[in-house]
Amino acid sequence: MKIFPVAQVSSIDQYTIQNEPIASIDLMERAASAFYRRFTALYPHGDVSVLAGPGNNGGDALAVARMLLQDGRDVEVFMLTSEDKLSQDAQLNYQRLQRIKKCTVTLQSEEQLTAIGTENTIIDGLFGSGLNRPLEGLAQKLVAYINNTNVQVVSIDIPSGLFGEDNAGNDPEAIIMADYTISFQFPKLAFLLAENEAFVGEWVVEEIGLHPQIIKETSSDYCYSDRQLIRQLLKQPGRFSHKGDMGHALLLAGSYGKMGAAVLASKACLKAGVGLLTTHVPRLGYGIIQTAVPEAMASIDRSDILLSEFPDINGFDAVGVGPGIGTKPNTITAMRELLQALNGKPIVMDADALNILSQDESMWELMPDNAIITPHPGEFDRLAGPSYSAFERLQKAQQFAIDMQVVIVLKGAFTAVINVDGHCYFNSSGNYGMATAGSGDALTGILLALLAQGYSVLEAARLGVYLHGLAADLLLQQMAEEAIVASDIISKIGAAFQSLRR
Repeated sequence: MKIFPVAQVSSIDQYTIQNEPIASIDLMERAASAFYRRFTALYPHGDVSVLAGPGNNGGDALAVARMLLQDGRDVEVFMLTSEDKLSQDAQLNYQRLQRIKKCTVTLQSEEQLTAIGTENTIIDGLFGSGLNRPLEGLAQKLVAYINNTNVQVVSIDIPSGLFGEDNAGNDPEAIIMADYTISFQFPKLAFLLAENEAFVGEWVVEEIGLHPQIIKETSSDYCYSDRQLIRQLLKQPGRFSHKGDMGHALLLAGSYGKMGAAVLASKACLKAGVGLLTTHVPRLGYGIIQTAVPEAMASIDRSDILLSEFPDINGFDAVGVGPGIGTKPNTITAMRELLQALNGKPIVMDADALNILSQDESMWELMPDNAIITPHPGEFDRLAGPSYSAFERLQKAQQFAIDMQVVIVLKGAFTAVINVDGHCYFNSSGNYGMATAGSGDALTGILLALLAQGYSVLEAARLGVYLHGLAADLLLQQMAEEAIVASDIISKIGAAFQSLRR
């Protein structure tokens, strides 16, 4: 699913109106009907307060109010402005609403703020995605009043006051804090950024039949990778496939006190379908890796406690490095030599490998094109400098991927896979139970397995991130998010493959 800037969505709306063709008021009715269906499924009973602003978002709200009244619900409508200041389509919906005798509409003023029923569910239709400056005056006071109540708030398309993309210059005190947001046709980029979670709440996208041709023809730098898109990436091995066909991976992981990282990454790699795995560990980690992961072959470093070398990589299809390796001088030297020896071989780099890169920028010159790096926000900030918002970090990551020709897996609630051309794919699977020690090591193992099996770096990154999150989602059938640990996620990788194929 493409994610468009709000300016492009407006153009897509206009194209639909002109080329379906459909009257703008009828497109508004279609959107209001989609919202109404989802809202009544979420809140089948109870009184409702509808807040309507002057623009088309307010028009949607007035149409929804009419539908709820016709359904027999008790509805009170609060308009932010008088009828003559409404947009043309909002005026038409106001007139339709007025024909319902039991409808009461209050023109909002500061003295009437407390008239809004705090026992009612509130539908927020004050301002839509076209907003380009912070709310002020009565609108800001109304938002502040709503946010200070415990009432349930459901926003139409986007929480009022929130900008569709960059909110760096916005006033957080002037943004509705929705419990649920029902967006039309596409999610807004702002929904996928961490600083906006408190405003957006849970969100869902409802189709409203915008013209498929213009959606197809309009390019976007952002995509939301849902199950259907990811499923198309998944390969089916042939009946006569053998372990040699499924790739031989080399994993460099572990150091004194951090052998768990090597174990977790190795197990995840094997569970993700690699044919053969060799894990290179410090000498004192030999017994651990052979006992904990008997399916893996062990390569032993000359150092007892850290990685100071690596085996001949010519016999391997892909390399993974980073989990638990530390940042000692001997390990830094070994990683530099590894990068020099790759000769274009696919590599995934995580954890301490990224910390080493952040300490020595000259090592970036040795990075092969199309390497996968998997930083969390803190690790990325160490690589590219601090960011003051998730939006700024995302833009930096896009430029970083272009400049360095690497694929970045920027980990988070909607992990962003950023291709070498800067195109960004947000992941749709996963839950907060994945915020646990070793989860990143498991992801490294999955990505390494997919690279070794012959997936392209972009395919491996998108598919691996989705499978990692899906495995965690499957765990919710057995336990709460708080109880999830990395080994649980690894245990569900097979089920994630099975679920995706079904």
